[in-house]
Amino acid sequence: MSSQPLTWVVTGCSSGIGEALVRAILAQGDKVIATARARNNVSGADRLSALKEAGAAVVELDVSRPQEELDDKAREIWEIYGKVDVLVNNAGYIDAGIVEEITEPFLIDALRTNAFGPLNVSRAFLPLMRAQKSGTVLFTSSVGVYYGAPGASCYTGGKGLLEVVVPNLALELAAFGIRTSLLTYGYYRTEVMNPGNFHSRAPRPLPEYEELRGLVVAGCAAANHNQQGDPEKAAKVVVEAVKGTGKFEGKQLPLRLPIGKDAIAAMRKACEERLAICNEFEGLVDQTDF
Repeated sequence: MSSQPLTWVVTGCSSGIGEALVRAILAQGDKVIATARARNNVSGADRLSALKEAGAAVVELDVSRPQEELDDKAREIWEIYGKVDVLVNNAGYIDAGIVEEITEPFLIDALRTNAFGPLNVSRAFLPLMRAQKSGTVLFTSSVGVYYGAPGASCYTGGKGLLEVVVPNLALELAAFGIRTSLLTYGYYRTEVMNPGNFHSRAPRPLPEYEELRGLVVAGCAAANHNQQGDPEKAAKVVVEAVKGTGKFEGKQLPLRLPIGKDAIAAMRKACEERLAICNEFEGLVDQTDF
């Protein structure tokens, strides 16, 4: 990447890793447009105001809005500094639900924010990036894509969709000088599972899952604010990885970047399990050609 200051756009900046990213970007001397949905709570509004005071431009953006609105918003954001070098698709939320107890509309709502939203926002900015013949588009993934967990399908389903789509997108954009990467976060101590943010829902509750449902809720409550990951340290990793500075000097931004000890461990275990399957069944399943 150029040593010149970059211009970033980050979605979902009213708390957590998004907020930490904005501060880490500003600390590097770069410009950043911090976006978030309209905040109805005092805490979220205060944090966005604090980011503005720290030097960020702040713009209201709901990633679940129709494509036409996002296209207009992208042009509005682009005009603030006349360019965007890095788009960070960070916005998302967690809903827990047992697969048999949720409904298609419930799942679609989660996918609209966690998967379709990032892709739509990217589509809004990509024509502008293609015109400038450069850019970096980052998507937020999760350690949860590497293993199963009861109740996690609504969230990790969206991340799994991105895990499949983004590698194709990366190949499609390479000719335009646009880089793409999946940021695979482990568990970080944010407010994502706070009451009011995290919900466990059962649109069609079944008595057979009552105990499991309770265990899912209890497990999330126990994990909340006990996560080992520090959002500020994760944000610094992302900024350095994109800019190729600090510990990432001389490194190319990978298609998938695991962030955290737990993310590295989960990715490695998943790769080892798949390799073991290939080794065990090779010779049994590969004799299918004409």
